[in-house]
Amino acid sequence: MRMKKIRTVALRALASVSVVLVVVVSIALVFNLGSSKANVPSGEAGNQFVSVDGKNMSVSIRGNGDRTIVLLPGFGTSAPILDFKPLIDELAPNYRVVAIEPFGYGYSDATDKDRTTENIVEEIHAAVQALGIDEYVLMGHSITGIYALDYTAKYRDEVTTFVGIDSSVPGQPNMDTKFPIGAFRVAKQLGFSDVLAKFAGNEESDAYLDDAEKEEMSRLVAKNNFSDTYLNEMDHLSSNFAASIGKTFPADLPILLFAVQNSKVQSWTALHEGQAASVDHGELVLLDGDHYLHHTKSKEIAEHFTTFMDELN
Repeated sequence: MRMKKIRTVALRALASVSVVLVVVVSIALVFNLGSSKANVPSGEAGNQFVSVDGKNMSVSIRGNGDRTIVLLPGFGTSAPILDFKPLIDELAPNYRVVAIEPFGYGYSDATDKDRTTENIVEEIHAAVQALGIDEYVLMGHSITGIYALDYTAKYRDEVTTFVGIDSSVPGQPNMDTKFPIGAFRVAKQLGFSDVLAKFAGNEESDAYLDDAEKEEMSRLVAKNNFSDTYLNEMDHLSSNFAASIGKTFPADLPILLFAVQNSKVQSWTALHEGQAASVDHGELVLLDGDHYLHHTKSKEIAEHFTTFMDELN
């Protein structure tokens, strides 16, 4: 009888884990999470810290160009500075590139503050201010497209251009999903986060990474994936997207959008076309690739961006 009870409990536990894994795979399909396979640079990250709300926020500054680009990650990216390495390498020869790792990302501290759009925008802006930057291009991947709507409305006098890399848009489907946060927290505590990350991640090749780089990425994935800060932001995704409905970028703000061609997300191209058309100077560039376009299309992104900026001037 005791063995039967143990077997029943074990089967229930296995079923629970299986459900969590299935849900995480679903998240990957809905939101294109790819944090476990972010690209890693050679050598040290080259980051520094600024103080925001009494905590350390990690930033990386590369290049010495006249124009500054503030670069922001998509949701769930374990190591943004490292993830953006291919794109930073392309942009740094001509621009000053400032990659910011929000709280709960990369080398930055965690935070207890709710991951509302308002809080995230204020924290990022505080980091920009701490660096003494008062005019810049705001460039970002995925969820940055939602946060940038509030950011550019509030700080239009600082932001000269917005550039989205397969960026999220108001009204995109399935973003009213409520995730099983409690189950993910238990999975993290039980040490399943690395396994879950592998199920959720895309399959970018890491053949070019050396052993030290792979080890560092594994450490950052273990640190950030399904952390309390990560889960808080995940829990706020639906409300942050809901709050973005009806919002647009300032009409006089130039925007350049890169989006995946033939995306599996319903109406993805049409949503971005509408966003580009909503401003006086908007352009949409469709690229063949996956959600992490900056992994494989960094050269094209940098070239289109330079052309776009030259045309503005």
